[in-house]
Amino acid sequence: MGDDSLQRALARLHDVVQGKIGHGLDTRVLKGLCVDVDGNWHVGALASLLDVLGGVTIFSFVNRVISSVDFNVSYYSTAKIEEHVELESKVTANKGKLIHVVVEVKRKGNGEVIAVGKQWMTLNKLTVFQVSNIGPKPLTEMNFS
Repeated sequence: MGDDSLQRALARLHDVVQGKIGHGLDTRVLKGLCVDVDGNWHVGALASLLDVLGGVTIFSFVNRVISSVDFNVSYYSTAKIEEHVELESKVTANKGKLIHVVVEVKRKGNGEVIAVGKQWMTLNKLTVFQVSNIGPKPLTEMNFS
């Protein structure tokens, strides 16, 4: 990913965390990753993080709003709360309106893979403003074509 794409991705992620754009759920997910079971990251929190990072990666790649159409996560290990991990996200396929992204979570230091999220997303005609926290929009008001 080029410097411009990386800057767009980081800016978008910052705006999501601050609640300026995205759905309120995205903001809650990123702020609530301390959900744990027996001192480990909860798998649902980890899946939510992978989903959000996949969307941010694709947004930085195409600079358009996208919607998930297929998402799966494979878990290979657990991560302790406050353990340092590395996240790597990359676009692996571009089929026009369909784009595939893979997000990996690795243990910092030894590189052990903790989880891998794979996601197909589709471009839509929504603007960033339309999916902001202004309020939920009924599906009848959204144009997904």
